[in-house]
Amino acid sequence: MASNANASEYFVREIENNDGCTLKVKQCYVGDVGCVVWDAAIVLAKYLETKQFYDPPSGVNVWSGRRVVELGAGTGVVGLMAATLGAQVIVTDLEELQKLLKVNIKDNQALVSRGSITAKVLKWGGDVSEFLPPPRYVLMADCIYYEQSIVPLVESLKLLSGPETCIICCYEKRTEGVNPEVERKFFELLQQTFICEKIPSDKQDPEFSSPDIHILHICKKC
Repeated sequence: MASNANASEYFVREIENNDGCTLKVKQCYVGDVGCVVWDAAIVLAKYLETKQFYDPPSGVNVWSGRRVVELGAGTGVVGLMAATLGAQVIVTDLEELQKLLKVNIKDNQALVSRGSITAKVLKWGGDVSEFLPPPRYVLMADCIYYEQSIVPLVESLKLLSGPETCIICCYEKRTEGVNPEVERKFFELLQQTFICEKIPSDKQDPEFSSPDIHILHICKKC
């Protein structure tokens, strides 16, 4: 009975890697925003495979052995992609998302032969000492939507980032309700400490990109 109940909790989204293997990511039928795979997460996951980062024929693999932290990981799809490419990944989210993250890590473990991935709790604005020294990359997909989370999110980015850290932020631009104001406040606060570079669509995955979904590289001001 238990396994049937478990199966009915989830539905699967498949994301094919460029090398032909397929990530199978469980989502919850019932739950908050962290329980589903958002389009921005797919766009970011596929961006990690573009030739500037990963091009086996020419020997390029930026991810190999790199320490990576994902914020607001939700289902863990972005972190899983980075781990399959060889990164040492910690996916983070709130306590209530840990079960889903761990299920997805376990289900896709066979694909993570070159890297590693673990799930940990991180509340934005809280202590980040267990994630230091600063990782080489911080990944975040669709994390800019709650007004009350803007200040703690930027605080976490400041605490996690060293001079070499590149934050790759992917978000869907939404024009309804409070979304434009939330985005404006986030970037206003962010730009006090960080420099943002928008990535043009021709540097993104040609199939998995959208005019409404933006990718930024963010680094601390010198």
